Amino acid sequence: MPGFSGTSGISRRALLAGSAVGGAAALLPAGAATAAVPKPQATARTKDRNPDKAEVAAKSAASCASYRADYHFTVPDQWKNDPQRPVWIDGEYRYYYLYNADYFTGVVGTAWRLATSKDLVSFTDRGVAVPKDTTSNGDLWSGSAVVDTGNTAGFGAGAVVVIVTMSPGGGTDHQEQFLYYSTDGGLTFTNHGTDPVLPNPGVADFRDPKVIRDEDRGRWVMTLAENDKIGFYHSDDLKSWSYVGGFIHDGIGVLECPDLFRITAGDGAVKWVLGASANGKGSGLPNTYAYWTGSFDGTTFTADTSDPQWLDHGWDWYAGVTFEKRDASGTVDQAARYAIAWVNNWDYANTTPTIDCDGFNGTDSVVREVTLKKASDGTYYLASQPVAGLDSYVSRTVDLGDVSVDGTLVLDYTGISYEVTTEITWSELTGAGLQLRRSPDGGRHIDAGIYADYAFLNRRNTVNADTSGNWQESHTPFDPSGGSVKLRILVDRTSVEMFVDDGRHVHTSQVFPYLLDTRLALFTIGGSAVFRDTVIREFSV
Repeated sequence: MPGFSGTSGISRRALLAGSAVGGAAALLPAGAATAAVPKPQATARTKDRNPDKAEVAAKSAASCASYRADYHFTVPDQWKNDPQRPVWIDGEYRYYYLYNADYFTGVVGTAWRLATSKDLVSFTDRGVAVPKDTTSNGDLWSGSAVVDTGNTAGFGAGAVVVIVTMSPGGGTDHQEQFLYYSTDGGLTFTNHGTDPVLPNPGVADFRDPKVIRDEDRGRWVMTLAENDKIGFYHSDDLKSWSYVGGFIHDGIGVLECPDLFRITAGDGAVKWVLGASANGKGSGLPNTYAYWTGSFDGTTFTADTSDPQWLDHGWDWYAGVTFEKRDASGTVDQAARYAIAWVNNWDYANTTPTIDCDGFNGTDSVVREVTLKKASDGTYYLASQPVAGLDSYVSRTVDLGDVSVDGTLVLDYTGISYEVTTEITWSELTGAGLQLRRSPDGGRHIDAGIYADYAFLNRRNTVNADTSGNWQESHTPFDPSGGSVKLRILVDRTSVEMFVDDGRHVHTSQVFPYLLDTRLALFTIGGSAVFRDTVIREFSV
């Protein structure tokens, strides 16, 4: 997608959300009791914080309170948007993302900045790898990097090759694909001339190339965003590309940031997955990562069903990319992938409190591990869980055990960033969940849980970027007949991510609670419930 990132109406806070509540939140009981929390047992180890991140945080703390995330990836300064698919080189992931060093001056245009990580939790900034405006073609948009182990492009075995969208002449109406290459492991790049390796055939939307290696057929395959179509292209050398077909789906906006990969399900079935960032808000669908399971013969993708599934159902999980899961030796896990996305939305991309206090705008989701599972009806879906590497950064654990709730129960625990896991069980109930980042007077909070036949995440009663009021509560289907639900919720200074049951459904939304809103409450509606094995974990990254 385009790398636009000028400033427009920047303000520390868009609004203090109104007192009106919607959906399940409207039924929350007003009364509250207080529950005692056992003494915390801090047993996990603490990692050194990224020096750049710590320095920025220290400077900002002198003037105002920091909203920089505690355990999510954030850009060191200025602006970031789209993640670019990380590649594995020399025992670590090299993660590129769109970065604008001129954000605060109002100048648009992005470069590719690099961060490296061994565990996908702690990242080290490596600076700009592919600069903008070094050729007449201007800035760089989204694309993908590949490691050319077979030297198909002629830059040397192991060269890192980037295929990226640029718009020669400025503006956004002439999108073409260009090539950059690196011979130092992806740290710095050189342009392969100024001519496109894939010229525009005369269409408006022609961007976001995602390149994979088709080892079965000995060639490269590109997927490209072309409005309501994902185009497929072949190449032997990464320099010359031929169109071979496309996958069309309308009704969910322009299909951006396409993705294509093969994965083995838990039952041994092998499926191909075609994904894209899409906007289904107009028809009541998410504005995140749509995907289809199916088959791919190297040229044509055949979907199992016409309607997409979604990797996230919240309002702010966009431009997502998936990438290979590797162990320390570099071996690829065929049954799992990782995924990361930009926690923002183009409807309100410039509204965040991190601008004034911390001097940046750009936060990512936690990296997820994604697996393919078979549903009871025989269909397949992607299930998500936070990356296991988070376990190595636990700095404090509060184990509440089983907690019985009838109404609202305010816990003694206070915190700004943490993870909470619980299994809610009941015999007769209308709804249940948690009030996250609750204010001292109980008037502000984020609500996460289940109500009747849906799971929900509601941010209406806290500060958030949606001034329209239309995108406040996200829903996913839920079957209450089993009498239980497992919730795993990640809370950080500007985001909430809720994983429901096995992670088939996830909700990610931006939130900007006041830093004094630190309380946590459990609630039920229309009955009582037991919150079993309730554990709170804090992280130090």
